[in-house]
Amino acid sequence: MPGIEQRLIDLGIVLPQPLRLPDGMRLPFPWVNVRGDRAYLSGHGPQEADGSAAGPHGPVGGTVTIEQAQLSARKVALSMLGNLQRELGSLDRVTGWCRVHGMINCVPGFTQTPAVMNGFTDLIIDVFGAEIGRHARTAVGVCGLPMDFPVEIEAEVMIAL
Repeated sequence: MPGIEQRLIDLGIVLPQPLRLPDGMRLPFPWVNVRGDRAYLSGHGPQEADGSAAGPHGPVGGTVTIEQAQLSARKVALSMLGNLQRELGSLDRVTGWCRVHGMINCVPGFTQTPAVMNGFTDLIIDVFGAEIGRHARTAVGVCGLPMDFPVEIEAEVMIAL
């Protein structure tokens, strides 16, 4: 079976460069924290291929549509994969996605947070397959996120030592 990097090529997926933080922003934590056979991924927002923060910005159900938010969730998955690859050396070391916690910046009363998170889940399963890619998931609505992102996601994955 071909490796994950080959699967990315086959799918036409390019992972983004490291996030370029806005001037004055400091993040005193790692994007990926490896502990034994687990990698904990800090909350990630959507990125463009060049490492810049990706729009649109704002709440889902307000200035951002569900479809735009699903694309943002997909871009979050790409951001996570880029950081995992840089930290682990190869995405083939990922042996299972355990849990994913999604926060959706949304207007009051918005209840379609699971639909937004499908943009993330669909990409992870496309890349890793159902067995490795399946994960427990939470999708909660919040009243705001850093950089006014529509989506922020954190995760836990199992890795080969």
